[in-house]
Amino acid sequence: MYFTVLVILLHCPSLKAQDDVITINKVELTVPSQKVKNGMSIELTCIVDVSKSASFQMQHTFLFYKDDSLLHNTTSEQNRTRYKISPARFADSGIYKCIVEANRKTKSSNDLEVRVEGLCQPKLTALKREVTEGEVVTLRCEVPEEKPPFIFLFNKISSNQQSQEKRKQELKENFASVEFPVEERDRILRFQCIARVNSVFGSETSEPSNMTIVTVVEPFSHPKLTSKSPWNVTEGDRIDIVCTTILARPYEIEILIQKDRRILNSTQGQNSVTYSAIATVEHNGNYTCKVELGRVSKTTSMNIVVSELFAKPILTPSSTDLDENKSLSLWCHINGSPKANFSIVKRPPENGILLKTSSNITIEAQVNDTGSYVCRAEIKGIIKESNPVQITVYAPVSEPVLSVANSSMEMVLGETLLLRCQSMFGTPPINYTLFRGNRLIDTITVYNNTYAEFRDRQTKLNNLREYRCEASNRHSYANKSSYKMNITVIAPVRNISFGSLPHGEVEDGGEINFLCVVGEGSLPINFTIFKQNEQTPLFYESIMETRVLWQKKSLSKQDAGKYFCEASNRAMVTERSNLLTVKVVLASWQKGFIALFVLAVIAIGASGFWWCWRKKEKGKHPSMEMSGSTAVTNSTSEKLPSGPNHYTEFYPGRVFLYTLW
Repeated sequence: MYFTVLVILLHCPSLKAQDDVITINKVELTVPSQKVKNGMSIELTCIVDVSKSASFQMQHTFLFYKDDSLLHNTTSEQNRTRYKISPARFADSGIYKCIVEANRKTKSSNDLEVRVEGLCQPKLTALKREVTEGEVVTLRCEVPEEKPPFIFLFNKISSNQQSQEKRKQELKENFASVEFPVEERDRILRFQCIARVNSVFGSETSEPSNMTIVTVVEPFSHPKLTSKSPWNVTEGDRIDIVCTTILARPYEIEILIQKDRRILNSTQGQNSVTYSAIATVEHNGNYTCKVELGRVSKTTSMNIVVSELFAKPILTPSSTDLDENKSLSLWCHINGSPKANFSIVKRPPENGILLKTSSNITIEAQVNDTGSYVCRAEIKGIIKESNPVQITVYAPVSEPVLSVANSSMEMVLGETLLLRCQSMFGTPPINYTLFRGNRLIDTITVYNNTYAEFRDRQTKLNNLREYRCEASNRHSYANKSSYKMNITVIAPVRNISFGSLPHGEVEDGGEINFLCVVGEGSLPINFTIFKQNEQTPLFYESIMETRVLWQKKSLSKQDAGKYFCEASNRAMVTERSNLLTVKVVLASWQKGFIALFVLAVIAIGASGFWWCWRKKEKGKHPSMEMSGSTAVTNSTSEKLPSGPNHYTEFYPGRVFLYTLW
């Protein structure tokens, strides 16, 4: 009985475990709308459908995921639960799903795409609300509760409604900062920003931020430029130009006056600057006053007209190019012929050398009188200078010297000859002309005291070429010519051939004639004959011919091999012939001697063999002679020499004996 009760009690838990069997049929994730406006809320509802073996309470674990990342989890006995995201931002756009776990069973819902439309309005702040011209405005644009990456667009609106935009990308933060420089004439500045975001779900642009206003303070006023000179300024009058400005605070400003990019006067830390001068025609033009402080600069301009007191003087020469020792006259005058103090000056140096205090001068020109001449005129303290006149005094050229660059009077056909022509005396520019015979090759103009370098390529064979050069300048004398120079043209060796007689084979102890011939080349020609793989030449000769014959006597086996010929001349180009093979064979008498020796050896061998055979035969016949008939033996012996089938044959080198019966 007790045993029965115990079995029942042990069996009860297994029955209970069998009653708690479940299966998850379906998990569903829903949302009121898959498109939600920014700032609203996203309500996610996860519903699970479970089948059970019995009616009992159990716990469900709900896990909410966004883009495969866990957002929220909760446990409930109910078959559904909600998860609310409020307020919804653009970063909340994504793929959502719900996973339910119960009784060690797990099931997931289908993916649900939710998109949040729009961005919240960004907030714009300025580091300073009041700035000075030349400073910068630092701005910060922030999109709260949103996640990067962002593209921020900052917009600056000036007082004249001109707009300036800056763009900045931010990958890690939800804010960005930029700087705008404050320009001249900026007074009240307005700023706004916009945020833009891009993702796989599209792009969104926010509404413009709040308008931020920044006030600009002017550190100094626009400069004022005035002239204390009379309205009609004439050369010799004094001019005074004054530039002033008003400072809002004691800034360390810089103020300057300039004309045509040339600064005439400047000062620092003051509110005015003055430029004074005695007026000349060169003072005509536009004057600018500029005030600077850091990045800020303000300018103003005025024009001053100076009337001419007298015209610029004119210097007239008798000639600008003249021979040495000729007369040179210079005259200076002013249109209208006013009374003036004249002087004539020669340059260099820069300040000039005073030649004469007069309106004219006459000199006997020398080479060192070459230079630039000007005339100066003075009236009422105003000095004017004429345009410079360049005077060149020419010394005649000396006889030119023609030389070769490498100092050699020979050259190789096809190469370029380098010639130099120079006159040691004479005023440049000098014209140098090169002639080959009576033919003009080239003309070169040299503008300093150096040589002219000519190049002439030799393309035709002419054993002797005659050159000369001429030199001339603007002197009235005739051209000067150099001495004639003869250049020898050398044709290099070409088309070499090599042969022998007899050709190919030579008897031992015999002789061979080698013939080396070149097709062209200037004489003399150096001929050299070598045996292959030997450094020492067998034959060398320099002759005034294009061929050479060399006989080699008493050849032996050691002379067999390959031979070649080399030819060269003063062109320093060596031509090598083809290889010629020479074989040394036995002489005729040597061949006959060897043949006689072989025949003698054969004859001796045959005789010895026959003698041995006869001796062997005699050893076999004595018993037959004692028992047999002498007549039979004699009869047989007499028949052997005359038998038709008994003969002996000899072959050179070997001995064969055939006996046929």
